[in-house]
Amino acid sequence: MKRRSFIKKTAIASSAFTIVPSFVLGGRHIAPSDTLYMAAIGVGGRGGGVVRELFETGKVKFVALCDVDDSRAKQSFEKYPKAKKYTDYRKVYDNHVKEIDAFTVATPDHTHAIISLPFMRAKKHAYVEKPLTHNIYEARLMTKVAEEHGITTQMGNQGASGDGIRQAKEWIEAGAIGKVYRVDSWTNRPVWPQGLKNITDKEKIPKTLDWDLWLGPAAMRPYNSAYLPFKWRGFWDFGTGALGDMGCHIMETPFNVLELGYPTEAEASCTTVWAGDFIEANYDKVCPPSSIVRLKFDSKKHGQVALNWYDGGIMPDLPDELKDDELLGDWNGGSLFYGDRGMMVTGTYSRNPRLLPSELNTLFQPPKPSIKRVQGGDNKHANEFVQACLNNGTTSSPFSYAGPLTEAVLMGNLAIKAFQYKVLKEGKTPTSWAPYDYPGRRKLLWDGKNMKVTNYEKANEWVTRDYRDGWEVK
Repeated sequence: MKRRSFIKKTAIASSAFTIVPSFVLGGRHIAPSDTLYMAAIGVGGRGGGVVRELFETGKVKFVALCDVDDSRAKQSFEKYPKAKKYTDYRKVYDNHVKEIDAFTVATPDHTHAIISLPFMRAKKHAYVEKPLTHNIYEARLMTKVAEEHGITTQMGNQGASGDGIRQAKEWIEAGAIGKVYRVDSWTNRPVWPQGLKNITDKEKIPKTLDWDLWLGPAAMRPYNSAYLPFKWRGFWDFGTGALGDMGCHIMETPFNVLELGYPTEAEASCTTVWAGDFIEANYDKVCPPSSIVRLKFDSKKHGQVALNWYDGGIMPDLPDELKDDELLGDWNGGSLFYGDRGMMVTGTYSRNPRLLPSELNTLFQPPKPSIKRVQGGDNKHANEFVQACLNNGTTSSPFSYAGPLTEAVLMGNLAIKAFQYKVLKEGKTPTSWAPYDYPGRRKLLWDGKNMKVTNYEKANEWVTRDYRDGWEVK
């Protein structure tokens, strides 16, 4: 059926029938405390890893697996032969929504919300990979729907369930470095081509790929292998760049530890890409090769906090307290906390907090653990979600928390887009000197409560997106 009909049908269905626990349907299922029946949408690449992590909890049975690319999904399809196989997630909903308890989505960023919302409105527990959504409006909507329907939710930022972030929070709350006024966070991303000019060439669509379904809410365009697999992250229509890819992992530590909320302002500086002598290319449809983003937050405990983001090989200043043989963070990135009494470093997934200078680590007496640790070994995040669904428990990254975190990350992307945005001057050509009018580096002031940029109206267009007809998010 068409997308618009699907939305209408699912909206009626979610309000018309009473949800019956899956274990009583058809007499096929054992007690809900024993098994969680799930559907998985997006099961190739990272999605295959998510399916494996959930299955290895020993409590999940997959009723249906869905992917728009049979080739990418082949390994998952073969590994779980008893699950029904689908290309279109709408058929998963039509055929299985009454028999599943939960679902997971690990598709490209631009389709997270469009897929998740119908299942959420049918009161199905949700495990969605990071970033939660493609834009701020979708994140706010997903948070609202999760609350309205009382479902268990978890975003796939695995470090949120780790011991490291709990240890870092205990140290900060014990006053290990005093009040924090600045955090520098960085990543080694992008590790895919980023900064390419907009793709217009047409290539033959692989027989195993449903290109129309892969595009989803994005505008129709010719297929090109520059988008797939994985490289879609560098195009604004599909991905959220280096910041969107890793921000929900790396920024999660300061966001959680310092109890941050919506940022109050954002600005960015980005790599300039040149198309010829003195000709700056108009790259507004693709993410820049590298960027620095500066966010500011108001923290109840720490006052104003500056959070600075670096990607594409750009690194923050090395503190004098770091010895020549010491490294910041880990190979993926990390965060450096500046307090009025010292500094603390954490790795990409909140691992191994340590103080600077390193001598302080032997002098500091860590407080006794006060935050409950998540059980489950290397598979804590998935295990926590499954147990919460089965036993009415809690998770480390519910949408009530993951939604605002995602919004903070995506606010940085608004600043990047504001830096990139430019318009060809009237009567000029791309080969003439200084052909563009654009704001360049611009500070955006953000009213988080009302979800609005207050000083640059153009940026409010990027709070949501243009949806292809029939694929609107509601």
